[in-house]
Amino acid sequence: MPLRVQRDVKEIEAVLHEILSTASPPVARCRLLSSGFSAGHALDITEDLAGVKACLGCGNCIDICPVLVREPRRRERTEQRTSMALENLVDEDCDRCYACVLVCPQVDTTIKHYIVNRRMIEVMSRIQERIGDEGEPDLDLFLEEALS
Repeated sequence: MPLRVQRDVKEIEAVLHEILSTASPPVARCRLLSSGFSAGHALDITEDLAGVKACLGCGNCIDICPVLVREPRRRERTEQRTSMALENLVDEDCDRCYACVLVCPQVDTTIKHYIVNRRMIEVMSRIQERIGDEGEPDLDLFLEEALS
């Protein structure tokens, strides 16, 4: 739903690098760096939302977060399904997998491409370090199923 003309990542790369290097869910800050709502959105509302960068409250980031999957009791602290709720629930325990950014309909595609092309190798190496960790049994099962 972002605008057709999106932010050039080269203009915000230093800030984006800082955001993605912080141990906190980056989705809200990436959304704010994005271009905002497109005038051609499909929401059934009468207000003009073109350029608005507010969270939709769709809950995609909450649903995809591996920290909340591993520790579902954290979700009991709030019914909200916003990026701010994600930050409060996860805080510095963020895995920095960037899944929340990739599923957010408000984040510019250019930022998502930057993450996939520049940061996913780091993510994969962090995941590889956790394989065999007794605290990560789901990761071992995933790897076993993927290889069979």
